[in-house]
Amino acid sequence: MLDIKFIRENPDIVKNACRVKNFPDVVDDILSLDVRVRELKTITQTKTAEKNKISREIPTATDKASLVAKSKEISQEIANDMAELADKETILTDLLHRVPQIPSPDAPIGVDDSANVEIRRVGTPRTFDFTPRPQWDLLDMNDWWMPEKIAGICGTRTYALAGELAELSLAVQTYVIQKLIGKGFRYIECPSISKPQTIFNAGHFMGSDLSVMNDDVFMLTGTDRCLAGTAEIVLNSLHAGEILTEKDLPIKYAGFSPCFRKEAGAAGRDTRGIVRVHQFNKVEQYVFCTPEQSDEMHEHLLNNLCEIMADFELPYRVIANCTGDMGFNKVKMNDVEAWFPSENAYRELGSCSSIGQFQARRTNTRFRRGDGTLDFVATLNNTGIALPRALVPIIENHQNADGSVNIPKKLQPLMGGRTKIGGKH
Repeated sequence: MLDIKFIRENPDIVKNACRVKNFPDVVDDILSLDVRVRELKTITQTKTAEKNKISREIPTATDKASLVAKSKEISQEIANDMAELADKETILTDLLHRVPQIPSPDAPIGVDDSANVEIRRVGTPRTFDFTPRPQWDLLDMNDWWMPEKIAGICGTRTYALAGELAELSLAVQTYVIQKLIGKGFRYIECPSISKPQTIFNAGHFMGSDLSVMNDDVFMLTGTDRCLAGTAEIVLNSLHAGEILTEKDLPIKYAGFSPCFRKEAGAAGRDTRGIVRVHQFNKVEQYVFCTPEQSDEMHEHLLNNLCEIMADFELPYRVIANCTGDMGFNKVKMNDVEAWFPSENAYRELGSCSSIGQFQARRTNTRFRRGDGTLDFVATLNNTGIALPRALVPIIENHQNADGSVNIPKKLQPLMGGRTKIGGKH
């Protein structure tokens, strides 16, 4: 969320953010309510002071009855004012949680992903001397999954990897975790079960009504818990309410967790294969830093994922996401997209996001500067790797005519020295 003081002083900037990010403009309502809330606070303070003055006079007054009556009258007025204040503050808080983060002035302006801008491409898509198979054909012929059986047991958009592909998945995950640890990230295995408020505090949803999450989040019926869609949710709240020391920043976490998403907005998309599923595993990069360190950390997180793409010998490109595609809580966002031969297209494998102080205001995560002043930290996140989605470009780009798949050199030590999997044995 944004600071109310910032909104008061920069209404046009906030209005523009609502416009370019395609969210309702509630700035005028916020400013009007803010005036009334501050007015009511002044009124109640003045009346409380008056009531206290009368209370001190009552013991020595000759006409105690009139003073007692006056005190009761003021008490009722204060109660009425406090009730209105509470109501107005509730509405104001909800509206403040409907204001999107201010996008970077460098972000492309646009309504949706059609306005995203390609920054660079790395690697050249492979020219095959045979007709490359799509992911599901490779999975079928190598007996690397069991879609019908698992769908019958667990329902649609579920999967189970088997044999060598399951081994490769573990190798990919292990490689990324080890790489991030080597870059100074602290590895954390995060729980997938969370409180709804913890998800809300990550700032992905508008307003104060937690039921807005029901279309995207699996709620655990009969409990006060739900299933998180990313380790970012838990990592974001690790230092909630704390005051960190400037010299300790940045703090870098590599969080792993199973992730759960309803994918309600993806009906009819990616119904075949293992790209879009209800449960998946993800390694998440997450950083707490000073606002001044944010740009440097953004490049650090982005470069890490780009290095991982190169380590897996994948052609990829980096996208600058436009204002309409970057989401509610982001200052700027870069997608990293790998080449999917079966689709003759690049598809997103990770999103690097600068959140500014938006999340920290919700979690009240601050740091003390060297001069003793307090400020909110900035937060950033980026995918380390998401599985099984990342397996798709790996097996499609490195496939052979017989259905076998060459293992990228960086992964071979984690695969017992094997150079390929699958195919005819």
